[in-house]
Amino acid sequence: MRILFVGTGAIGVPTLRALMNSRHEVVAAVTQPDKPVGRNQRIEAPPIKQALANSSIPVFQPARIKDPAAIDHIDRYRPDVVVVMAYGQILPRGVLEAPQVACINLHASLLPKWRGAAPIQAAIAAGDLRTGITVMYVDEGLDTGDILLREIIEILPDDTGGSLHDRLAQLAPSALLEALESLETQEAPRIPQNSTEASYAPKLHRESGRTNWSEPANVIERKIRAYNPWPGAFTELKTGSIGSRKLKIYKAVVVDQHGQPGEILTSDNNLVIATGTQAISLIEVQLEGRKRMSAADFIRGNQWITKVAQVSPSTTKA
Repeated sequence: MRILFVGTGAIGVPTLRALMNSRHEVVAAVTQPDKPVGRNQRIEAPPIKQALANSSIPVFQPARIKDPAAIDHIDRYRPDVVVVMAYGQILPRGVLEAPQVACINLHASLLPKWRGAAPIQAAIAAGDLRTGITVMYVDEGLDTGDILLREIIEILPDDTGGSLHDRLAQLAPSALLEALESLETQEAPRIPQNSTEASYAPKLHRESGRTNWSEPANVIERKIRAYNPWPGAFTELKTGSIGSRKLKIYKAVVVDQHGQPGEILTSDNNLVIATGTQAISLIEVQLEGRKRMSAADFIRGNQWITKVAQVSPSTTKA
């Protein structure tokens, strides 16, 4: 079949490559425009475009896929199936009607749970035991279309947002190829979602990673893993002499200690911070302007932490 691939994020790269190596024809890829990234704001192509750098597959990068000119351009490829994964814009009706067979989306959750932009992080933060890839028919809602199939994996106790992202990226190609086969044979199911069971995972921002020490310790630990690497969990250390400095938190464990939320409880080789219940012992951290290191090395090089530092009160707000 003639496949038009629509995607932007790195999670879609293994699926795109699987399509390119399959018996299907990838007629074009639609992705977001190049944009500035990083501290130096260097212009960088999205991962999907980078993956096609050495291929003859055309890449189309409309600023707004809803524009009539963009819809006309897509329609000229005459796809049998439009495959969407982590694109970043809601598709208009004109694109949904472009394929001869179907427009399908690969979503990184077990729909209807965690519709929206950040399902991987939401599943870890909520303490879910499993997640997966849902192949769904795209409609004009936000991840509300009928389900074609689902592939399920367990969420591991040490999974981070990054590790689960990578495992789901590897799961997606087989799910898509199975879905395409069922579409070809006209045996593909359409299972309506139960909207009463729906939950939402809104887009994350840098401030989403700010730690609220009033929350329970297990909730904070899950969020630290969920937000690694993006947007990154952090808190602020405050002293009278040097002011506040941001401390990124990469890894932590729950410990059975107690204190006022945000209170630094122990020193020596452990950096333990009290929460709404129990406490969190930090394992890997990075002070603003410094390199990433173990909490033990961080304390040895920053003795002021054990004497005068406290967690900024602003991090204890709900």
